[in-house]
Amino acid sequence: MMQTVAIFLYPNVEVLDFAGPYEVFTTASRLHARHHLNDDPLFHVFTVAQSNWVRARAGLQVKADCSFDTHPPIDLLIIPGGVVDEELTNQVVLDWILRCTQQTRIVASVCTGAFLLAKLGLLDGRQATTHWEDTSILQASFPNVQVVENRRWVDLGSLITSAGISAGIDMSLHLVERLHGRSLALATAKLMDVVWTEDTPVS
Repeated sequence: MMQTVAIFLYPNVEVLDFAGPYEVFTTASRLHARHHLNDDPLFHVFTVAQSNWVRARAGLQVKADCSFDTHPPIDLLIIPGGVVDEELTNQVVLDWILRCTQQTRIVASVCTGAFLLAKLGLLDGRQATTHWEDTSILQASFPNVQVVENRRWVDLGSLITSAGISAGIDMSLHLVERLHGRSLALATAKLMDVVWTEDTPVS
């Protein structure tokens, strides 16, 4: 069954934070289609934003596929990082993310996207990670979160947080493995010509 992957865009979103996961899931779908011609696509990947056009960090302008009101049902929501200060005080955004967490199978953050999950109290009493430069800020801002360092991602089942920027690619490969098997995740990494840095939890 095809799974929908929504990637949230907002002003000053980090480009690789959203482009990396987009590439992983679309590449995995393309690989699957090569060997399963009659199957439905594995993933339907689309972007969602409050406004149609978003200017990402460093000035890249991106047009979102859907708005908060027009997107299809979401199975997997990716919340990229970037400059999240305005989003943390945007009640429309926070309400939408909260609704998504109640309806989707998995919500995953990249980098400072974890701050939005923490703002909603979703990480209280639970482990989470973010960009190495922001772990102390996340801990100070949200003392009820168990912030961990030196992790590529922390998988809590329905909630996943990853470290900074390129770690979103690693986490997305982990999700491909979790949802559709290790062989597809490895083949996806190989086709993308990336070295998959897997998570090594500290015991």
